[in-house]
Amino acid sequence: MKRLLSATVLAFAAAGLHAQESYPSRAITIVVPNPPGGMNQITAQPLSAILERLTKQPAPVINKPGGTAAVGTAFVATQKPDGYNILVTTPNIYLVVEKNKAQNIESPYRLEQIQPIALTSADPLIFVVQTESPYRSMKDFIADAKAKDGQLAYSSSGPYGVSHIPFAQLTNVMGLKMRHVPTTGGGPAITTLLGGHVQASAQGVAAVSGHIKGGKLRPLASFSAKRHSALPDVPTFRELGQELEAYLWVGLFTTAGVPEPTLKAMRDLIRRAINDPLYQQAMQKADVEIDYRDTPEFMKFFQADYKRLGPAVAMVARDEKK
Repeated sequence: MKRLLSATVLAFAAAGLHAQESYPSRAITIVVPNPPGGMNQITAQPLSAILERLTKQPAPVINKPGGTAAVGTAFVATQKPDGYNILVTTPNIYLVVEKNKAQNIESPYRLEQIQPIALTSADPLIFVVQTESPYRSMKDFIADAKAKDGQLAYSSSGPYGVSHIPFAQLTNVMGLKMRHVPTTGGGPAITTLLGGHVQASAQGVAAVSGHIKGGKLRPLASFSAKRHSALPDVPTFRELGQELEAYLWVGLFTTAGVPEPTLKAMRDLIRRAINDPLYQQAMQKADVEIDYRDTPEFMKFFQADYKRLGPAVAMVARDEKK
C-alpha cells in the first residue's frame, strides 16, 4: 500500500511538472513598436489570430510606438525571459542603436538583450509619390528636386529608421537637397504623403500596395536586387544605375535568456503559424512575399543586413551636422 501511494504521488507530481512546463500556458503578448498601419502591424494581426487558434491562448497585439520603435523594443528587452513576449520589428532594431552610438547617446536597450526567433518577410522599400504629382519616373523626380534645391520633402517612419536611412543614402548619392519629415511609423509616413505634406516616401510593398492599387500612390523605383513580383513594371535603383539596396524586413524577437526548451517551443510554434494556410493567404493578400527563416538563418541574414545599412547611419549623422 505504501509503495502504491508513493507511486501515485510521484505520478501526480510528474503530471503537474509536465503541465507547468507546457508552452504556452497563458497569453503571449505580441508587441508592435509602431502605431497601426505599417508592415509590423500587417504581420502581427494574422500571426495573432493563428497563434490563438493553435495554442488556445490569447495572443493580443499591443502597439507601443515611440523613438523610432525604441520604446516597444526596450519594453520587450526588459521583460522576464519566459517566452511570453514577441516583438515584431524591422531593421530599426539595430538602426536605433547605431544612431545613439553616432550621437553619443545611451541606448534604451542593447542588442544583447534581444533574442531573434525568425524572419517572416524581406520586402524591398518602394519609392512612392502621389499619383496626382507630375512625377512619372525617377528621372522626373530627381530633375525637379535639383531644380527646387531643398524645397521638396520626404516622410519616414522616424529619424534614423528603415525608411529614413536608405532615402538619405539616395539623396547623398544623387546630390539632392530635401527636407526630412519624420513620423512615428510607416502608417503615419504614408498618411503624410497622401495628405500632400511631402512629395515622396520609401515604404514597404505591403504598406503601399493598397494605395497603389487604389490609384493614390505611384511607385517609381524599388530598393531591391530584382523587381518585386507584385510590382513587375517598377524598375530597381540598380537598373537605374545606383547601387542602392534596402529591405523592410520583418522579424520576430523575444527577450534574451529564454530557457532553451521554451525557445525551441517558440520556434516550433512560429514555424507552424507562418506555414499555416491562413497566414500565407493573409500575406499574399497584402502583397507580402513570405521569406521564413528560422533562428540560425535569420541571424546570418540579420548580420548581412546590419553590415549593409548600419554604416550609413554614421554618414547621415555627419551630414546632419554640416
